[in-house]
Amino acid sequence: MDLTTLLIVLTVVSVFVFDFTNGFHDSADMVATAIASHAMTAKSAIMLVSFFTFLGPLVVGLAVADTVGTFVNISHAPLRDAQALTIAALMAAVTYNLITWKFGLPSSSSNSLAGGLVGAGLFVVGADQINWGVTALEHGELTGVMRVVTGLFASPFLGFIIGFIVMKLIFFIFKHFTVKIRPLFIISQYFSISWLGFSHGANDAQKGMAIIGMILFASHQTETFSIPSWVILMCTSAITLGTMFGGWSIIKTLGFELYHIKLIHSVANQIGAAVVNTLATAIGAPTSTTQVVTATLLGNGAAEKPSHVAWKRAGEIILGWLVNVPISMFFGALYSYILIKILGVFS
Repeated sequence: MDLTTLLIVLTVVSVFVFDFTNGFHDSADMVATAIASHAMTAKSAIMLVSFFTFLGPLVVGLAVADTVGTFVNISHAPLRDAQALTIAALMAAVTYNLITWKFGLPSSSSNSLAGGLVGAGLFVVGADQINWGVTALEHGELTGVMRVVTGLFASPFLGFIIGFIVMKLIFFIFKHFTVKIRPLFIISQYFSISWLGFSHGANDAQKGMAIIGMILFASHQTETFSIPSWVILMCTSAITLGTMFGGWSIIKTLGFELYHIKLIHSVANQIGAAVVNTLATAIGAPTSTTQVVTATLLGNGAAEKPSHVAWKRAGEIILGWLVNVPISMFFGALYSYILIKILGVFS
């Protein structure tokens, strides 16, 4: 096996690991409220989310993959540099995922990958080869990094607002009902968590696909940036496997440390988060399911009684979001330097 093929294989394996950790992180976010509210067992919630996570990427198009895969131009970079860039970005994302998982913090795999790509891109090909999207934005178009930034940073704010509104609507519609309506909410839980799982798979799995598309293009295995069918199936399977294993430390944080989760919060949370993910996927903007679910949950709590929310713990989570991109950029640049040095020995 020649070095080029070996690096392609290494990239594919790295994407599998990244998608696995992505699903591992996000499944915890998606099922936390269902488990905490005692509406579903952990096994039922995780299996249902896993099934619809797998289904999402197979049904929805590849607009998100096109966005992520084309905002760093590696077409003119030397082959080894382009390969080092993509692998380094993945390593940066996986590193941040594992660090935050260790501390039970729901972090964004999407932000980690975007930061890793920008950091590696700045080091390897320079700022001129990154599609920042600033010029296009002046003409009313949302492209490149600006589209990524908009999707990743605007979605938590939108999640909070929609979570607040959905919770208020539920209170208003069902204010005259008694506890006898609980079975209806339990049934609706199965539909809302399925929708959330579907929207998660449809958006998040495409980011790993984009990286493989980049490495295949850089290695001249494809004439243009494109996503082969086997890549779609592999990334879908990886993120689904990660979803099936879950992350119990993160479930503990979201389900039990922000406020006392009840069934009504769980349903409102999943509906609100699914709405945000679905809207973002429709316009090709990558979102972080972790951030969307967490922000929506905070909106749900604020709509009922703000004083019941553990805002200090919420602040710790948000701080992790703020440092996510710069730390991932640092790791992306660092891993690029190390990989280029190593690959230089074999050239």
